Amino acid sequence: MNRSSDFRQKEVINVSDGRRLGFVSDVEIDLEQGKVEAIVLPGVGKLLGFFGKDNEFIIPWDKIVKIGEDIILVDLDERFIRRYLE
Repeated sequence: MNRSSDFRQKEVINVSDGRRLGFVSDVEIDLEQGKVEAIVLPGVGKLLGFFGKDNEFIIPWDKIVKIGEDIILVDLDERFIRRYLE
């Protein structure tokens, strides 16, 4: 079992193209169901989560393929990633 704090600072990598997407900054949890719904990465251009764009990259739980000790593998198509990079 993982705690929500265990997700923070894990690097997220897309398995479909090998792209490094960044590090987890937060998780979204459904408190009523007791389930993690998504992981959150800081928006492109943010420096230490403080400066830059304030949009966030939210990756739904069903897109996560594997959670390792240091990384989280996700499977995202190009359209999903393009929205994040714009």
